[in-house]
Amino acid sequence: MTNMFKKSINPLYLGMASLASFSMIASAQETVDAQKKKPNIVFILADDLGYGELGCYGQQKIKTPHIDKLATDGMKFTAHYTGAPVCAPARCVLMTGKHLAHAEIRGNRDSGNGKKFPGQWPITADALTIAEVLKDAGYTTGGFGKWGLGPSDTSGSPMKQGFDRFYGYNCQRNAHSFYPPFLDSDENEVVINENPIPGHAQKQKGPVSADDYRAELYSSDLVLEEAVKFIDKNKDKPFFLYLPFLEPHVSMQPPKVWVDFYPKEWDDEKLGGKGVYRGQCGYLPHDRPRAAYAAMISDLDEHVGTIVDRLEYHGLTDNTIVIFTSDNGTTHGGRDPKFHIGGCDAKFFNSTAGLKGYKGSCYEGGIRIPCIVKWPGKIKPGSVTEEPTYFPDWFPTLAKIGSAKVLPEAELDGIDMSGIFQGKAAPKRHELMIWDFHNYGGIIAIRDGKWKALRRNLLKPNAKNGWELYDLEADMKEENNLAAKHPEIVDRLEKAWLETRTIEPDFTIPRVDGKKEIK
Repeated sequence: MTNMFKKSINPLYLGMASLASFSMIASAQETVDAQKKKPNIVFILADDLGYGELGCYGQQKIKTPHIDKLATDGMKFTAHYTGAPVCAPARCVLMTGKHLAHAEIRGNRDSGNGKKFPGQWPITADALTIAEVLKDAGYTTGGFGKWGLGPSDTSGSPMKQGFDRFYGYNCQRNAHSFYPPFLDSDENEVVINENPIPGHAQKQKGPVSADDYRAELYSSDLVLEEAVKFIDKNKDKPFFLYLPFLEPHVSMQPPKVWVDFYPKEWDDEKLGGKGVYRGQCGYLPHDRPRAAYAAMISDLDEHVGTIVDRLEYHGLTDNTIVIFTSDNGTTHGGRDPKFHIGGCDAKFFNSTAGLKGYKGSCYEGGIRIPCIVKWPGKIKPGSVTEEPTYFPDWFPTLAKIGSAKVLPEAELDGIDMSGIFQGKAAPKRHELMIWDFHNYGGIIAIRDGKWKALRRNLLKPNAKNGWELYDLEADMKEENNLAAKHPEIVDRLEKAWLETRTIEPDFTIPRVDGKKEIK
């Protein structure tokens, strides 16, 4: 015991112990410093925002100064694509990095669990999300807005898919109204309106007033408030802030101050407007539908300004990458030729910037979307890229930015876009850009360089559904079908799709001849 005691007080031993302790403290401090240096990631996702609905993409009528400022300070993408032309599959592709030929969710579909607001088909516990890998890399993760990948009591809950905090709508049906009965806070339903407004109604006769479709609490204000709280709480450590805002998805229930900002003559039939919208194409009536739609987008723009200002307030701007994009193209047409779904007038606003198709279509107007990335010191202000990119690319890109480890078993389909941010050429794709879409009759689209092949009505075996082929470099509006002229290109792209496509039992596509499923 004496020898042991003496060893314990030996000056040389004490010095060695102190050095070891110092090394451990220094190592811990280096880890903390490394974590602080990691860039914050803010990913803002609009809902149904068309390619031409922002000032920086040529919009003339709708004011979007805050988003336009992002483009001035960062990089604008002119050929960025969603993962799918509707909500749930697009978000699945974004979160998991797998294109629609490999994704678990390939169309909007209810979970069927019997709840009043059943939510969308849930992603499984096996799904790996970008939130999970960033969380493992030391990021605090928060999602605020519309999730749409599974109710709270399923494997698809955001709290089971890598998020530390969630506030908003788990269910896209509940999200049809901006004055819903409840919102989801983590995995709890919080009542916000005792007298909620359903997202659908018609008023066939008599005066229409937007005031009849407002309640106590406006969901977008609450979502934004919680997002700001998240920034405030996590300002001293790296965070991933996912903001799938609701706007401009109809129903149109924007703040009155923004509606009043836009000209009354837009909606005055005596002055060439289309008059009131009575809900005949779905969602809610509105007495000033054009002004209301513009107001939805301007309110979204204000949300973006609030987030950017909060980052600046905390001194986080220089160490934060901000991404802004949309989940798909603008709202498609309705039964009434005067209006699109929900009263939107996409033609009046030139919402697709002349591109063919709308939401639900795999033509360019349905899947080519605005995308802006701001990253001070990393991205040249006012820069523009024409590189074709899309949602599967965000997983490897954000993982690279956040120094997150992604094992090869993840089998991601996208490319790392961080080089594009620096003006470099895109790396070669190991998978073509593919859309294997299971709504709207079933649509397949494949893009390889300038070529894009497309086939519709695959879920309708008796329909005429031959392949279409477009040279997007020469024909971005997809007016000249070259399939008959270049059958070898169509065959090559079709073969690439069929060879990579996996079978997802809940989202199957039959052969055109109706004999058996495509394999």
